[in-house]
Amino acid sequence: NYLLLLLLLSVGVSAVEIQRPRGVPLSKRQFYEEGKPFTCLDGTRTIPFDRVNDDYCDCHDGSDEPGTAACPNGSFHCTNAGFRPAFIPSSRINDGICDCCDTTDEYNSGATCQNTCRELGRKEKESLQKMAEIAKEGFLLKQQIIQEAKRGLEDKKAKLADVQTSKKDLEDRVEALRIVKETAEQPEKEAKERHLKAWEEEKAVIRMEKDKARMAEVFLELDDDADDFISVAELLSHSELDPDSDGSFTEAEAQGLLGGVDKVDTVAFESVWNNIKEKYISEANADTPAPVETPQEEMREPEEEEEDEEDEDDDPDEADYKVSPLKKKDDDNEGTMPPYDQQTQTLIDSAQKARNEFDEAERALREVDDQIRNLEKEISFDFGPNAEFAYLYSQCYELSTSEYIYRLCPFNRVSQKPKYGGSETNLGTWGKWAGPEDNVYAMMKYEHGTGCWQGPNRSTMVKLTCGKETVVTSTSEPSRCEYLMEFISPAVCQEPPSLDFGAHEHEEL
Repeated sequence: NYLLLLLLLSVGVSAVEIQRPRGVPLSKRQFYEEGKPFTCLDGTRTIPFDRVNDDYCDCHDGSDEPGTAACPNGSFHCTNAGFRPAFIPSSRINDGICDCCDTTDEYNSGATCQNTCRELGRKEKESLQKMAEIAKEGFLLKQQIIQEAKRGLEDKKAKLADVQTSKKDLEDRVEALRIVKETAEQPEKEAKERHLKAWEEEKAVIRMEKDKARMAEVFLELDDDADDFISVAELLSHSELDPDSDGSFTEAEAQGLLGGVDKVDTVAFESVWNNIKEKYISEANADTPAPVETPQEEMREPEEEEEDEEDEDDDPDEADYKVSPLKKKDDDNEGTMPPYDQQTQTLIDSAQKARNEFDEAERALREVDDQIRNLEKEISFDFGPNAEFAYLYSQCYELSTSEYIYRLCPFNRVSQKPKYGGSETNLGTWGKWAGPEDNVYAMMKYEHGTGCWQGPNRSTMVKLTCGKETVVTSTSEPSRCEYLMEFISPAVCQEPPSLDFGAHEHEEL
């Protein structure tokens, strides 16, 4: 923690020399008592004290040679008074390169080293003081954010209560309008059924008249000798009438079609007509080439597509009411259904108005339900111990790199879009807070993004750090399809400790 480090650096640089073997940290001084046998720190061996730092490795753990390079696994402690203490591998002792800023690692190499600890300490202290100032300002901003979050939460709770009250009123209105709609639709349905029935009856009369006219035409065509009778011989001239279609139309079969007699007049021909009209080919059309047939499915396909498009836009329950009766045509080209009479049209208009009002009320009720769900989600969402992260909700922050624009929408999703054209890639949707147990709000996890080619779904970890601004500072891809994003926010800032910058003496950290 940089605040703790600043506190330690701030206590001054005056060192008090505490006697102990070279390379031993103060924390382990008690194990190195001059004049007493030394026990290796791993407990495996005890040796005379004069063999400590004698440039010969006696202990397996290297603890008897903290100030020489004798043990390959040993370590040397740099006191670095005025800066930060450090450990270096013992192999670097007296190697001619200054590793400790206080030069203590090169005590016998002849290397020309300068003690830079005070200067390093001064620079780091300045840097840490700036960071502490940012943390302080960030924490003050955080307090404002928390207060705004509290007010926002109260506002949302009040709004939720209002919306829930309005929902009850809307539910009552929807039910009342449902009754009005159903009441209006019943007489509308009956009137439309009466109109359709009358049209069906009219079509039946038209079909009957057409059939009679067709029968009279065929009678005249078949009556070759114009004696007002259709004979077996005359019927045999139309081979398509062969009952069994075996290619041989016999007199007996023709007589059978005539009802077992040799000839029939116009009255008796009515019963014959019913048996032959489906097969009969008019002599006027016999020599005309048959048109190329188009499969019924192909002929109907465009119409079906149009119907599908209409179905997507219209409520199936209302489709019957939205099609104008003037556009309904019979399959046999029997004309167009006449418009509704004024009384029926008035009932239709009244029912449609009731449907529109009911639909509008239902739509308003759905919108209220959406509002309630969203408010309940926001109110119950984990925005931190004091709701300090609530201000990030419904916001998005972008970072532009040389190739991509990265977009972080906290508690929603992370995405990546090529800077110069191309589709957006989902790098993960909100999963959970994923920081360590003692600071769970330090990391966000976004998961189940767009799948990588022959790889896992993309995911992103967002690391939050303290700052005065709210901004994405960097992105990287440490592992394939796993992204890391750095995000600064005042909501992360902790209250800084009170620092005393007076001069104190210390030996080391």
